[in-house]
Amino acid sequence: MLLPILAVIFGLALLVWSADKFVEGAAATANHLGMPALLIGMVIIGFGTSAPEMVVSALASSQGNPGLALGNAFGSNITNIALILGITALLAPIAVASQVLKREAPILIAITILVAWPLVDGVITALEAWILLAVFALYMGWSIYQGMTGKEDTLSTEFDQEIQAHSMPLGRAVMWLVIGLILLIVSSRILVWGAVDIATALGVSDLIIGLTVVAIGTSLPELASAIAAVRKNEHDLALGNVIGSNMFNTLAVVGIAGAIHPIDLEPLVLSRDWLVMAALTFMLLIFAFRPNKRPNRINRIHGGIFVACYIGYTLYLIQTGFMA
Repeated sequence: MLLPILAVIFGLALLVWSADKFVEGAAATANHLGMPALLIGMVIIGFGTSAPEMVVSALASSQGNPGLALGNAFGSNITNIALILGITALLAPIAVASQVLKREAPILIAITILVAWPLVDGVITALEAWILLAVFALYMGWSIYQGMTGKEDTLSTEFDQEIQAHSMPLGRAVMWLVIGLILLIVSSRILVWGAVDIATALGVSDLIIGLTVVAIGTSLPELASAIAAVRKNEHDLALGNVIGSNMFNTLAVVGIAGAIHPIDLEPLVLSRDWLVMAALTFMLLIFAFRPNKRPNRINRIHGGIFVACYIGYTLYLIQTGFMA
């Protein structure tokens, strides 16, 4: 039991570090190739911050543990909103000004509702997974088109500042891109092995481990970037990273895992995990975007509600999963 725990701790630490280097290398490489700042933020950084979830879920599914893959995706979405935005808002209220975010948030709601469709019959088939990936491809193509033709706003400026702050020579950027990707795969293998062994030893499903330990670990890049963005007064960047990451998790991570291996669902996935994820997503939209003329922001009260929701959900998981 000790070795799997050490494997999870080491795997998570290496995963977070390699993801950070992968993002820096990818963003700097794209910048050298002349990609607009907004697209780098939405596509490259979006892929990068979701890279831990993608690689972990792909490896878990390929090794016959699709429950771990699904738990990682849904658990990361819940963690991103309830824990990461909650903690960040408690530290400092998150102001929302970007028109891009106001456009993306309702799309996240629609995507969250869409992913309930393959859950209803208790299995995510390969066809359903490929449909999710097709929707993801359409969304990315639409985002790229909007980014290339639309006017830049505050979010674009913030992405530009973030990218310039991590500028590096092209050769070093490509080097960190490759090294980061390789270490992402290695650390993910270590993490998946440790997580599956812990689940077996505790007698719980890999879904529960994915929803808790693995989800928190793979969401650490979003936590670090959100806190750093708010400290730099780049509030839209903090919220944009979470919204973008959740879109990637819902469509790409679930889609990749299901395309590799059909996912047989536990009965509570739809009524417990998806429902919590959907409720938090609706709460985010309500808290962040007010219909009146008051400034849009997620304040400390909202942050406290999010954190309380996360604690309550986690305690329920412990009660129903670990103590069953």
